[in-house]
Amino acid sequence: MFTKLLIANRGEIACRIIKTAQAMGVRTVALYSDADIDARHVAMADESFYLGGSAPADSYLKGDLIIEIAKKSGAQAVHPGYGFLSENAEFAFKCEQSGIAFVGPSAAAIDSMGSKSAAKEIMGAANVPLVPGYHGDVQDDDVLVSEANAMGFPLLIKAAYGGGGKGMRIVESSAEVLEAIQSARREAISSFGNDKLLMERYLRQPRHVEVQVFADSFGNCIYLSDRDCSIQRRHQKVVEEAPAPGLSDALRISMGEAAVAAAKAINYEGAGTVEFLLDTDGSFYFMEMNTRLQVEHPVTELVTGQDLVKWQLMVASGCKLPLAQDEVRIHGHAFEVRIYAEDPQNDFLPASGKLNFLREPEQSQYVRIDSGVRENDVISNFYDPMISKLITWDESRPRALQRLVHALASYQISGLKHNIEFLANIAEHKAFANADFSTDFIERYCEALIDHGLSPDVAKSQSNERQTALALAALYQLCARKADAKRCAINSDDPYSPWGAVSGFRLNSASVHQVALLDDDQHVNHLELTETQMASQSFYRLAINDTQLTLSGELIGETLHAEIAVNSQSMKSRAHKIKVPVSHVGDDFTLFINSSSYHYQAIQSEVIEEQDNLEDKLKAPMNGTIVTHLVAVGDEVTAGQGIMVMEAMKMEYTIESPNDGVVSAFFFKAGELVSDGMLLAEVTASEEE
Repeated sequence: MFTKLLIANRGEIACRIIKTAQAMGVRTVALYSDADIDARHVAMADESFYLGGSAPADSYLKGDLIIEIAKKSGAQAVHPGYGFLSENAEFAFKCEQSGIAFVGPSAAAIDSMGSKSAAKEIMGAANVPLVPGYHGDVQDDDVLVSEANAMGFPLLIKAAYGGGGKGMRIVESSAEVLEAIQSARREAISSFGNDKLLMERYLRQPRHVEVQVFADSFGNCIYLSDRDCSIQRRHQKVVEEAPAPGLSDALRISMGEAAVAAAKAINYEGAGTVEFLLDTDGSFYFMEMNTRLQVEHPVTELVTGQDLVKWQLMVASGCKLPLAQDEVRIHGHAFEVRIYAEDPQNDFLPASGKLNFLREPEQSQYVRIDSGVRENDVISNFYDPMISKLITWDESRPRALQRLVHALASYQISGLKHNIEFLANIAEHKAFANADFSTDFIERYCEALIDHGLSPDVAKSQSNERQTALALAALYQLCARKADAKRCAINSDDPYSPWGAVSGFRLNSASVHQVALLDDDQHVNHLELTETQMASQSFYRLAINDTQLTLSGELIGETLHAEIAVNSQSMKSRAHKIKVPVSHVGDDFTLFINSSSYHYQAIQSEVIEEQDNLEDKLKAPMNGTIVTHLVAVGDEVTAGQGIMVMEAMKMEYTIESPNDGVVSAFFFKAGELVSDGMLLAEVTASEEE
């Protein structure tokens, strides 16, 4: 076994590898960029080395420098994690040539699966089922368009050397083909340095089922459970589970044996994943093989009871597989969700910024969190915006799902946008609970999952919760004011001065408090709370729309202990006690209720709400790079027409004109970096506008 391991990665997966390596008595070496100087994986490792600038090309993709550091540090092996250099055959080959063990398959195996088109030829020869398509080397536009029209629609265009949904487009008609090809090429060259494409028939409602395989250098190869990864957006996995629900024993065996055949066809060693599309009739087709450890490997670990990183290190050091196929046991069910810094309400735009507040669910044998961040860490725009992976396990699928719902309700983040409520909506959706899903699940139920187009009952319930949240926010403001006043009074020369009171006192009148709260819709809520005293306890009366509420409570640490009673035209009076965790930074604060978070800003003075500014729609929605201009200065455009394309976090976003008019200026050229909020272009409205 190795005595020192270098981890050529960052974030969550680096922390995950370090944890197992150190448990095995292996010393660890971390790498870091400018953005990661104070990162968690650097703090966890036994030692660390600086790579360079924050961009991956200046740091985590510098293969020669990483090998040089491995030699300098005395590391006998390099673990690439996933992403970056994990499936780079040249890097694996250089490690081999330098006498450093690459924790993964051989360079030849990576190379054979690196091209999706070449991989399909190999799989076809190994009798692994394939979806009909075009995987040829001729990449001229006219050839690809011709092949697409001959194949029929819908079809899927994919980057031949890609993964993670990058360089992938669904095409519904001949009119869309050429534009989709060009867009996929741009994204492919940006993400993978290779613009080769392949095309195949697009199955309307398939499931994405993959099989974990493991092989050693002695010719042993087995499969360890299957996983369902059908819940995706933009072809990127959001929820994974093991084992895949609803598969017959015969189908599981067939898929497992096909996966092993795929691995043996390329003399595979180490951990790998063979991904299949499962059609509604039970037919399955090879999609691709990932020659690395998958992001979703924890669900397989929990149902098999095995540590796959430990297996990787054992195999890479020359050991045999710990188990034979007939010794593999599957017990219980596991789910994994990916907690991302992104805005589901704004087309899932990635978010970057500081994690001002982070409270994770309590970990146990049922709940696991794989994370690379801590409170006050910054989610950088240079890398994938994943915050963590939340994994739950129990004896059955319904019980594991209930664990997931409860854990999501306990996960609290503020400081940037995130997808926790969106994930909770998936977990609580009836179709998901019934395992009635396919790869279009999020697209099919999108409106319900992001709180648009809900049924009247659900919409009413959520409206009531938002109203309750606003009332509790006002109560929190008063409790926070009193707590601050009490602290100031204790530290002052005159702790009993009436000028330090925040009682809302009025002569011959009830005490009244004014609260103004700015919500995420940029609406200022002016609230008036009337205070009364009863048995030395303060109660507050508040009217919101047609609802009369009575509130009381106290702030204990970071939690508001509140009691709320509602009297309205439609609801009977009832009292409800609730504990609400709160994060507070400056004038901003966030209330966490169930799986939802409600963010407000306390307004100290009168605020005039601004009208919607059309210019805002021409500003960069995040930090990124300009890819291309779709029109020229002087061109007439219509509202909603794409005028330029920018890239951020390896995804393309089209900037649309907010109105009819003429493009009067572009402020950035293709290839230039832009920051969040920068004005990108100017469109002069037509006279009619």
